[in-house]
Amino acid sequence: MQQGQNPSPGFRKHSEHTITVEPHGGHVTVRAGGRTIASSGNALLLREHTYPPVIYIPFADIDFDALSATETVTHCPFKGDASYWSVKDGPKDAMWAYQHPYDEMMQIKDHGAFYPDRVTIESGR
Repeated sequence: MQQGQNPSPGFRKHSEHTITVEPHGGHVTVRAGGRTIASSGNALLLREHTYPPVIYIPFADIDFDALSATETVTHCPFKGDASYWSVKDGPKDAMWAYQHPYDEMMQIKDHGAFYPDRVTIESGR
């Protein structure tokens, strides 16, 4: 993990906690209500401790015209504060992103992740 100006308090307190980020290695398409809202061959795969893997898609490959920012914010002691977006005329808080992640998680900056129970995620490797 790299060190910088904004270190993660979670990793300082729980050094045994592991998070890895690697290229997904395939194409990912996200749909809601029949509309494609993200499509990427440059997604990242984040694996965190005992949680299921999460696909993070670069902002450049997300159709933000199909989304609207919400007031929802959550905090992760390892990644930072997450902002949320809803699909317009669709699922609420369907996507989240760490726009200012802690130093150790800078790889996921400018990437969004989607809840698989709110949108359809097709992932080919």
